[in-house]
Amino acid sequence: MSSVKNAGQLSRRQILAAAGFIGLATLTGCGSGDDGGDSKDLSKKRHGAMKEYRAGQRFKATKPLSFSVLHNNNPVYPMKNGWLFWKELAKRTGITLKPVAVPLVDYEKKRSVLIGSGDAPFLIPKTYHPSEVAFVSSGAVLPVSDYVHLMPNFRDKVKKWKLEPELDSIRQSDGKFYLLPGLHERVRSGYSLALRTDVLDRLGLSRPGTWDEVHEVFKAIKEEYPDRYPFSDRWSKNTPYPAAALFSYLGQAYGVRAGWTYDNISWDAKAQTFAFTGATDAFRQMIEYVRKLVAEKLVDPESFTQTDDEAAQKLLAEKSFAISANPQVLVQEYRYNLQKQVKGAKIEMIPVPLGPAGPVVMGGARLENGVMISSKALKSDSFVAMMQFVDWLWYSDEGQRFARWGVEGVTYTRSGGQYRIKDGISLMGSDPDAPKDLQKDYGFYNGVFAYGGSWELVSSMFGPDEKKFQDVMAQREQTPIAPAHPLQSFEQEQASLWETPLRDHVTQNTLKFALGERPLSDWDAYVTELKSKNMQRFVDLHNKAYERFKKENG
Repeated sequence: MSSVKNAGQLSRRQILAAAGFIGLATLTGCGSGDDGGDSKDLSKKRHGAMKEYRAGQRFKATKPLSFSVLHNNNPVYPMKNGWLFWKELAKRTGITLKPVAVPLVDYEKKRSVLIGSGDAPFLIPKTYHPSEVAFVSSGAVLPVSDYVHLMPNFRDKVKKWKLEPELDSIRQSDGKFYLLPGLHERVRSGYSLALRTDVLDRLGLSRPGTWDEVHEVFKAIKEEYPDRYPFSDRWSKNTPYPAAALFSYLGQAYGVRAGWTYDNISWDAKAQTFAFTGATDAFRQMIEYVRKLVAEKLVDPESFTQTDDEAAQKLLAEKSFAISANPQVLVQEYRYNLQKQVKGAKIEMIPVPLGPAGPVVMGGARLENGVMISSKALKSDSFVAMMQFVDWLWYSDEGQRFARWGVEGVTYTRSGGQYRIKDGISLMGSDPDAPKDLQKDYGFYNGVFAYGGSWELVSSMFGPDEKKFQDVMAQREQTPIAPAHPLQSFEQEQASLWETPLRDHVTQNTLKFALGERPLSDWDAYVTELKSKNMQRFVDLHNKAYERFKKENG
């Protein structure tokens, strides 16, 4: 791209953007996966690489190789060097992974330190967009879109599942993307409200399908138990947002991103423009709903500050009867412990209640966290083999099945497309008394390696509860995907200065409004405060980028 500056009447922006879209055309093409599409000479970087490597073919290095990988060490299944995952991976692919283990709680901070110091491993997984943006201007991570021609499984799934719009949404101002995201065939919802259904049945209450009905159910429980809070929640400590799970799935009902999914910028599909999320009417209506629950003593005000253990203990002690859940904690934690402590207790996770936005699934993009590649990796003579390996493990059907289920006949069996965990092994609490656990003892279904995939594979791990939940959620609409609006480097630097103060102000005041520490009649004053923190300039920056990208790319 050295000739870009002297390129006639075309702007540098246009040429770089065009280069990105040429890359997209290459990305969605077919072939061996090493058929050009990159101006860089990789002929001297093929040590250990397969000469012919195609989609659906197992990758096997022609010589034993090893690559370093950053490993997000989850305390639920702490990393073990003796995991079958490592052994079997080396046996199948000829690749030995050298993990650099980092505690989950410090992962993002430690990742930044390692990248900034030049000590990052070659492979940097468990990265959520837009975290990669911080490392683009320094050149510390590769523009991976330049190398997807080496990844036939990745390209095949993008083409087959029509994921190009999602990929466009993570492109930077040079038209390239710097993160290899997990690719999903379909949207999957993860969190919702769990209720003590035996209590509902005893009180003659139906499972609520809307948030108005949730309000009525909570009021009925409060009448029966006036000295208790119907709902006491978790996922507030060690998260950047109070009641992170609750606001994430409640936000769906109002058509806004909140909680874990909060983003300062939201796409308004009706107005065809970007808006500041925390200042929208929909965001205010969502907060008003929570404020009503708190004011009527239907929600424990400690929900916004307490630890997960404190919330779970209140549920087990019957001081509360509802809590946020995902399918794993529902089965492994709530139901397992409730059945031991409370005779006849039943708890279910209901489909996300609906609200003013209608049957919409928020956070609908089918991209998941993904892998960054350190720029140092490009200097390796085994770079091509490494990209082929990444493609096989994270994007091939076989690699994804291996990462999730393990070794057929050892950790699972498969018949007629149905998977079954082997006797004596527990899968996310499927058999709490089993002597072995698929994650803890074997290293499979590890969030570092197991994400993305076909709906057949993803749903193969659903227990009865999640299958019932996902069948309902699958009938709902997907939120419109925000169009590409990449900021140029100087714009990104400016936006970064505004981003955190704006986000912090939204977070702090969301909590104040919800708890009644600040009256909602102050909403206009709150918006004025956001404007004083450059809210409008921040939004204008993104809309300008959107209009520019749209103009330059038709």
